[in-house]
Amino acid sequence: MPRKHAPAFTPEAATASATVGAGQPHNLPVLQAKMKRDPEGYEEELRQLHRHFESSVFLFQQQAALATTSSSGGGGEVAKELGDLALFLAHVAPFYPDDLADLPDQIGGLLDTNARGLPPGLRAHLVQALILLVNRKIVDLEDTMELFMELQVIGDRAVKKLAFSHIVHSIRRMNQKHKNELSNRKLQNVLFKFLQAEEESRAKRAFTILCDLHRRRVWFDERTTNAICDACFHPSSRIMIAAISFLLGYENAPQEDDSEASSSEDEADQNPQILLSKQDVYKANHKGTAASKKKKKAKLQRVIRSMKRQQRKSVEETGSSFYSPLTYLKDAQGFAEKLFSRLQKCNERFEVRMMMLKVIARTIGLHHLVLLNFYPYLQRYVQPHQRDVTTLLAAAVQACHDMVPPDAVEPLFKQIVNQFVHDRSRPEAIAVGLNVVREICMRMPLMMNEDLLQDLVLYKKSHEKAVSIAARSLVTLFREICPSLLVKKDRGRPVDPKARPKAFGEVTVASNVPGAELLDENISSEGEGSDDESDAFDSDDEMDLASASPATEENMEGLSVANKHGADGDTKEEDEASDDEDGTGQDDSNNDSDELDDDSDMDADTDMSDEDEDDDDELKESINGSEDEASGQDEDSDEEDKSKGSGSKVEKRKLSDYIGELNAADASLRALKRLATAKKAEVSSDETGKILSDEDFKRIKELKAKKEAKLALAQHGLIKGGDTRSVTFKMPSSDQLSRKRVDPLELEAHVRRKMSKEERLALVKAGREDRGAYMARTAVKQKKTGGLSNKQKQHKKRMPLAATRAKAARSRQEKKQQRKRSGNQFRGRKAWK
Repeated sequence: MPRKHAPAFTPEAATASATVGAGQPHNLPVLQAKMKRDPEGYEEELRQLHRHFESSVFLFQQQAALATTSSSGGGGEVAKELGDLALFLAHVAPFYPDDLADLPDQIGGLLDTNARGLPPGLRAHLVQALILLVNRKIVDLEDTMELFMELQVIGDRAVKKLAFSHIVHSIRRMNQKHKNELSNRKLQNVLFKFLQAEEESRAKRAFTILCDLHRRRVWFDERTTNAICDACFHPSSRIMIAAISFLLGYENAPQEDDSEASSSEDEADQNPQILLSKQDVYKANHKGTAASKKKKKAKLQRVIRSMKRQQRKSVEETGSSFYSPLTYLKDAQGFAEKLFSRLQKCNERFEVRMMMLKVIARTIGLHHLVLLNFYPYLQRYVQPHQRDVTTLLAAAVQACHDMVPPDAVEPLFKQIVNQFVHDRSRPEAIAVGLNVVREICMRMPLMMNEDLLQDLVLYKKSHEKAVSIAARSLVTLFREICPSLLVKKDRGRPVDPKARPKAFGEVTVASNVPGAELLDENISSEGEGSDDESDAFDSDDEMDLASASPATEENMEGLSVANKHGADGDTKEEDEASDDEDGTGQDDSNNDSDELDDDSDMDADTDMSDEDEDDDDELKESINGSEDEASGQDEDSDEEDKSKGSGSKVEKRKLSDYIGELNAADASLRALKRLATAKKAEVSSDETGKILSDEDFKRIKELKAKKEAKLALAQHGLIKGGDTRSVTFKMPSSDQLSRKRVDPLELEAHVRRKMSKEERLALVKAGREDRGAYMARTAVKQKKTGGLSNKQKQHKKRMPLAATRAKAARSRQEKKQQRKRSGNQFRGRKAWK
């Protein structure tokens, strides 16, 4: 409805009253600058221009109502003038808040009612003016959110891009310093309402804004994530495909983070910690010949690179930086069941159904869901000739976890083995089948039985490299999780021969801090570093000690008494041997004392042998068979010594007897040390009230890094004596397997094909393109035109050290003689004589 004062405004009156006429649009920027400098002096001109804007709006509406198009009948000039006035008033609106209070309503009402009928230029100018008012905080974004969403579906590409960028940047700017939860909730409600509507165009624009803000980590909350996941059930197939594509491609897409501090913190967390001892670095750089040092340096660099790669990979998979929108589903089971129901009923093309299949499998794996109907559905399509069969198999692997009953997956598992792994199948299919079997058994070890495993392991003798590699990887896996299923020749040297997979539903509850045992080992190693006996323990002894049962207090006390007697007897025998070898002081009195000593030794040896026999019987389970043999030999030697002592009291001991006594003492001391260590480990494990400090956790991290470095160096042959069995394969945990995304390309066989003779020749010729034509050595010498002469080369040669010193000495002598001669010259008659 027109205002009463609008017709009273004329361009001539504005020209007469204002310094710059409003009828000249090209002078509006000059008037705008003057109004910003002196707002009070141009209040009258502003009111006249505002009335002119209102009359222009009324005139344009009348023309639009009379004509079919807004451009007919001179509407183009009116539209251009109206757009310029709207931008002018939007620029000066902050300086005149009372006079231009109704400007946002006028521009918004014009766009809301006649947005589709406006000319493209006028529409763009009005949108820019409204954006300017929102940026100046004259009007709130919540009030204009629905209008900007409607402007994106009117068919104008420029306006759609302008409105979309305005919404995204305004929300980012609003949450830049702190999260404005109240405003975010209002804006999210508007977008969720558009997304849940059945109209495809509006839902698509709302979904695009939500995904962009989520990818930029502006709206990175569960509410937005669940709204995006719920878009998978939209009636429109295009919205559903867009939502599924976003969920599948989120982890691989590069994520933008606006905060530089957070990115630097992530880089600091992902920076791997490599701890190598100074001795290892010194050996690689200084010990050996030049060629061996070069090889050691290369090996050391390979060790560092491999450790960095492993640590970075573990941080990416298990660290706090891991994120997937599917992890924040409120009802993951309902989401998977609903999407699987839609998959069974839909008539979409094959690619779309495969994407839905991957999202369902990913959800089942992440949340450890139980969806028993999913595996028979997959079983129908497991065929070697199936299109994109590796993607299908990757989804089957992803959907397997330890909470699924093995009976539900067993038909699918047998189908994979029967269809892919048989003698008449292609080598590529056999390799894929063996790789899938390995991945499924890694997640569900109970699927494998002994007969099937032995049949699959026989493929390691295949002439096809891909098949043999896949079979050997299966052997490596079961050496770790269940060596008893393998035959003896395939077990190798497993870390834990008695390892077995967990029963269905079995859960391991952590009773201590992971890595806390490294602190005790470090303390014990530091305390025993000065002992010479620590070198006598090898890796096998440590493994046996770890699996040994702890002994009782009585056994330890009895063994300590026996060791005490054995040590006293050994010292007396050493004294006797030294006296006999020296041959001094062999009187009758000495002989009498020797007889007494021999009797005491005999009694001590008898007591020690008896106690050792009792202790050996009691500690048979905690000491190895090799030590039992050693103790048996020591007992035999003790009995021989006792019989010899009873036969002739003054007879000298033989060297073998002396060595036997030392072996007996050494064996008893080793057994005592083992039991003490086992008891200490038991006591430390019973200490449940111990609280670890920050320094302890840092120390644990350093010890873990040192242990990994030592194992990596041993694996590459840089240090000797290391146990490399645990380096060959490291079994990931259930959480790591569920987070890890199974790549279909990893299931395929990638074996380098042998090149033919023509391909090799083509590769050789490609490397010779930058070279010149071949020339003989003589021709090269004859063609040479530059270079130094022999005299110049002789002049540039570096003199030996002796010649250099002689030349310097001669130079000093010559300078000295020159100074001496210069002092004897006649300088004239002295003036004072």
